[in-house]
Amino acid sequence: MTRYLGVFPRYPTLEPQVAFWRKVYAEWSRSQVALHDDRYLGLVYEVVDLPGEAGGGFTPSQKVRLQERFDYWKYRLRTLEDKLASRVPLDAADQQLARRIAEQADVRTAIRGAAERLRYQRGLRERFKRGLEISGRYDEHFRRIFRNAGLPEELAFLPHVESSFQANARSSAGAVGIWQFTAGAAKIFMNGQDSVAARLDPIASAHGAARYLSHAYGKLGSWPLAVTSYNHGIGGMQKAKSTYGHNFERIVQDYDHPLFGFASRNYYAEFLAAVEIASDPDRFFPEGVNYESPLDHAPSPFRVAGDPPVPLPRLRSHKAPAKPLKAGQTPYVRFSKPLHGKAGHTHLAASPRQAAKARTTRPAIAAAGRSGEKLRLARSR
Repeated sequence: MTRYLGVFPRYPTLEPQVAFWRKVYAEWSRSQVALHDDRYLGLVYEVVDLPGEAGGGFTPSQKVRLQERFDYWKYRLRTLEDKLASRVPLDAADQQLARRIAEQADVRTAIRGAAERLRYQRGLRERFKRGLEISGRYDEHFRRIFRNAGLPEELAFLPHVESSFQANARSSAGAVGIWQFTAGAAKIFMNGQDSVAARLDPIASAHGAARYLSHAYGKLGSWPLAVTSYNHGIGGMQKAKSTYGHNFERIVQDYDHPLFGFASRNYYAEFLAAVEIASDPDRFFPEGVNYESPLDHAPSPFRVAGDPPVPLPRLRSHKAPAKPLKAGQTPYVRFSKPLHGKAGHTHLAASPRQAAKARTTRPAIAAAGRSGEKLRLARSR
């Protein structure tokens, strides 16, 4: 049965993903790294404790330790897959691993390709807590912006996923600031204010985010689709919707597109986890959170709250899907570039990092992802 977090549905099949990101954000520290399946996030094979001090990157000894454990589990998974395919009797260790997999999925289905799906994720507890502290400065103003736009106030928590409220956050795709706007998106949703200074402005970009999310909801008709579009683009989510409709669970589980990767599949679950933690910080950070004092007022030299340069839809309700476009009706805006510098639209080429991953074969431990904190399996030739 689907539960709701405010107006945001929490689908049963997404609960393992939400639970995983709760642990990443509020349980695992930066000195811990989880080795897990990138499709079945309930399958966490080991949480590795890194030796020495935990800094922004990995020390040589930490890389060696992590690579050893990564290779160990890759070997174990390949061995189990081969034995099951050949119907070779399993030893006690293999049987134990098979039982762990069976708790999350059908063993014979999940074991196929499991070694290639092995991924690691560094804990972000310290970073998320620091984001909570910084959010005290903006929370009241961001909530007011979304409330005045007729949007759910929980969307004010989205920067926990995007930037951890780091005002100077920058991505390799050119997105900057707390709300991670690209110049192309800012030109449309921030009244043409596409300069780096405007996009770094927390208040100006919050108005732009509200305008974007209002538009995305109007185009896509559900909050799971609209929130995910902040990562994958409206065009990308329209393509997914054309295949599976409003069945968001099927989109996450089955939608197959080279740009709809780990980040896009998990974006909504990350958002739900962030909302849950930020809404009840004492539960997840019993030591307390030292929130920064709120801004007395929220001035911005950039005018973004006036009439937008393109017509945007007005939302009547966030509890029911928006009405589909009538036959022959022209959409408000047609986009040819990704809105937030992430996966973007489906007709675009993969990012350089994705292209490099597709060309290569040998695993190596390296840091990557948003703000250098999220980690993935980098591959080198």
